[in-house]
Amino acid sequence: MQFIEPISGTTYSIDKPRWCADDGRYLNLTPGAGLRRHQIAHGCYSVWRYAAAIGVDQADAVSLGEGWTPLVTHEWHGCNTHFKLEFTMPTGSFKDRGMTVMVSYLKNHGIEHVLEDSSGNAGASLSAYAAAAGMRCRILVPETASYPKIAQIAACGADVLTIRGSRQDVADAALRMSSEIFYASHNWVPFFVEGTKTLAYEVWEQLGFKAPDNVITPLGYGSSVLGCVRGFDELLRNREIDRLPCIFGIQAENCAPYYAAYAAGGDTLVPTEIKSTVAEGIASSKPTRVREVLTGVRQSGGAIVAVSESEIITALRDLARKGIYVEPTSAAGVAGLTRLVASGLIKPRDTTVMVLTGSGLKASERIGELLQLRARAD
Repeated sequence: MQFIEPISGTTYSIDKPRWCADDGRYLNLTPGAGLRRHQIAHGCYSVWRYAAAIGVDQADAVSLGEGWTPLVTHEWHGCNTHFKLEFTMPTGSFKDRGMTVMVSYLKNHGIEHVLEDSSGNAGASLSAYAAAAGMRCRILVPETASYPKIAQIAACGADVLTIRGSRQDVADAALRMSSEIFYASHNWVPFFVEGTKTLAYEVWEQLGFKAPDNVITPLGYGSSVLGCVRGFDELLRNREIDRLPCIFGIQAENCAPYYAAYAAGGDTLVPTEIKSTVAEGIASSKPTRVREVLTGVRQSGGAIVAVSESEIITALRDLARKGIYVEPTSAAGVAGLTRLVASGLIKPRDTTVMVLTGSGLKASERIGELLQLRARAD
């Protein structure tokens, strides 16, 4: 396995940690070997259950018990849907799946101080795993980030800096600081996707070693989509599945650069109006691996869908009425599911997996406002 810059094809050894190519472009990992079902570590109930497929030595893993999240079935608009409860991870979001692998890789290669920009969940995850690894950690967040997320990050000992402006302004500030501290961005270091691909392996195993017909996930920078693309591709190449699932990425209409590029039929970003959205976790105006996400979605037979703020709030309420309490970003994905079912792209007989990425406990004050919740006086 090597780092590869996808435009020029230039490769770099993974023996030296790097987050970008020499020319500043992003890097991917060359295809992994994957695994066959007999290589599963059955006594392990974390991401490292699939250590044979992960390009990091498990002996040095920094783990908090992430992964092996529940897959529960609920009826949704006439479809029995398998909800993948990624928000049950140690820090409350799917980011732990990629972070355990990325931090393990960086620690194994001598990195002691890390930098990240985040709307909240990635920062909370990196701060926790950095603490577990004995690393110093600086997290940049938007000044509008919810206080519970900031508190979670700071509680783990990270140096938290708020940055004025948009989510992209935060990312730009981190890039400027990357000359001082290793930029351990989950959106740039490709070992993060090496961790998120285990989502595909878990779904495959939990469904009786079968691929679902559809996987739906919120889409910001695209690490869940890319993880599914990488993981299911490895399973297909090892003949553990006979087809790829359709992968659907869901964006908020107010911040939908992927959707605009998808609708335009290309593989690069196009001019797009960016506005604020309640789905702050996917409010990314300049995602990194645009071509890979669009290609992966198209080749799978899936699509990218953009949903309105009102659709997100409706899905948030309806999920909670089923006992599933998620943050608005996760509800955006479910709003997309509703749209896909109504359009007929997802059919009642399909095996459909809905990835729920973040806990509602991270955004309870905002959820209370959105759903106009209050206690009744006695």
